Amino acid sequence: MLEKLKEQLVQLHLELPKNNLVMWTGGNISARDPETGLVAIKASGIRYEEMGPEHIVVVDKDGKVVEGNFRPSSDMFSHLYIYKHRPDVGGVVHTHSRYATAFAAVGKPIPCVLTAIADEFGGPIPCAGFALIGDEAIGKVVIESIGKSPAVLLKNHGVFTIGRNARAAVKAAVMTEDAAATVWLALQIGTPDDIPQKDVDKLHNRYTRVYGQ
Repeated sequence: MLEKLKEQLVQLHLELPKNNLVMWTGGNISARDPETGLVAIKASGIRYEEMGPEHIVVVDKDGKVVEGNFRPSSDMFSHLYIYKHRPDVGGVVHTHSRYATAFAAVGKPIPCVLTAIADEFGGPIPCAGFALIGDEAIGKVVIESIGKSPAVLLKNHGVFTIGRNARAAVKAAVMTEDAAATVWLALQIGTPDDIPQKDVDKLHNRYTRVYGQ
């Protein structure tokens, strides 16, 4: 079931340690199949380098396991909550990437002081409140706070990103950490200036509508 999607998720999960977004077994990716509405998600506590398609669990919109011999990620219900409330989302990623999580630790958004942030996020990367893992609580906080951004920080926790598919959500996670690292470095030198919103809007529109093939 959903074998192509499972294979894609295995490969995308390898991008997380490759880009220094996770440590050991932390973090996860899910994808929603557009035809069936079923969600494929990483099994709980599996090391990335040992992961195969058999470690991707398929669940329905209520979290019932449809296929798989492993327990799904402990973040599953939050992923499902996001899918229920954002029909435009086809992929969700959760990481504890170092620099972005540093901003989350102090409850601060990542300011829009770089054109790359304007391009990808259309403004500052917001920081949501605190929520405990295990049920829909984190998903609710994500939905309440993410706005039009593809990424949100969770206070004292980490990062959630979304996308039209899992690949887009992984890209947003990579870009979030890159932005966080650069902004942190800039803050050691001085106080970077925010880009005016009118220019942010122009940059984001060009990036999302004109840039690329």
